[in-house]
Amino acid sequence: MPASSPAAASVNSSAAPPPAARLVSLDVFRGLTVMAMLLVNNPGDWGHIYAPLEHAEWNGCTLADLIFPFFLFIVGVSIVYALDSARCTQPHGPLLGRIARRAAVLFGLGLFGALFLQWDLATVRIPGVLARISLVFLACGVLFLKTTWRQQLGVLAALLIGYNVLLQLVPVPGLGAASLEPETNLGAWLDRLLLGEAHLWKISKTWDPEGLLSTLPAVGTGVLGLLAGQLLRLKTLEAAPKVAWLFVASGAALLLGLVWSSWLPLNKSLWTSSYVLYTGGLAGMGLATLYWLCDVQGFRRGLTPFLVYGVNAITVFFLSGLIARGLNKWQVAGPGGPVSMKQWLYDALFVSWLPDPYLASLAGGVACVLIWLGVLWAMYRRHIIIKV
Repeated sequence: MPASSPAAASVNSSAAPPPAARLVSLDVFRGLTVMAMLLVNNPGDWGHIYAPLEHAEWNGCTLADLIFPFFLFIVGVSIVYALDSARCTQPHGPLLGRIARRAAVLFGLGLFGALFLQWDLATVRIPGVLARISLVFLACGVLFLKTTWRQQLGVLAALLIGYNVLLQLVPVPGLGAASLEPETNLGAWLDRLLLGEAHLWKISKTWDPEGLLSTLPAVGTGVLGLLAGQLLRLKTLEAAPKVAWLFVASGAALLLGLVWSSWLPLNKSLWTSSYVLYTGGLAGMGLATLYWLCDVQGFRRGLTPFLVYGVNAITVFFLSGLIARGLNKWQVAGPGGPVSMKQWLYDALFVSWLPDPYLASLAGGVACVLIWLGVLWAMYRRHIIIKV
């Protein structure tokens, strides 16, 4: 479910895409995830979305609900591949500074995106996708530098069990017994207390799907990625055992998540502990499959579209959000009065000839993915990789 401004980014114009040292399967997995995120975030019509591409109303897990945890899992794996050699040969102080700077840039980009064309600090949404990515990146970066994989496994268990206890056993101040409902759960109360309703998700106003408390188990999703990355980096195992171990461990996490969901439901907005294990298990199995195909067997045919998305993932996520907001703000004359440019384009290009509103909405989202594919492909051919 992850860009940079010219001032905050560096352009690597000398790196060949993808560099030989890159884990191709990780770039492909990241590309697939961001393409799916773009499709889910940009339907032609929010009122007509096929069920798999729509988030679960509350409890449950659809295809759309897998995207963000997959990206956080990828963040964890990426940290391992970026820092594994450096943590053994370089002082940790500068590395921690680099992690903190990158986290701050990601958080700042999220805040800029929330303020774009609506410069109101009094009502700006503070939580958000990039804010959560920044916090998970910061926590997982520190954990990777300062702890062993066994300690990380202990941190994961503590986060998931502790969060479960908080949600289901701790009374909500001023509201009564523990609750798992949108407005009355402990996380929603904490967000209102610390951030205020003016800074929460505008659709709900009283709770936020990327709130403060639920960022704790989201760190757990990143830790699952750390563990997967360290397994794949092991020099003492051949490729086949690595894939087998990752697949088996991921399958076990998925099954544990399903069992846990019988008393703590799968829920993206709460980022429940069962949801962490279920989605992390699926992510691990997906990465294991791609690792075997791409990095072990050397399969490359037809992967370029995913690679071009994968190497510039944050860029397309950030810029697509800014452009979508701009098109929604830009008013033009329509048959029944002023409409947004986005609505005008959608009506003219899709609704005008596709009779099924669901198909037209899907076509609008696919068109968005293809347009950005063209932009990113041009960047890829010119070896342009924008890094935060």
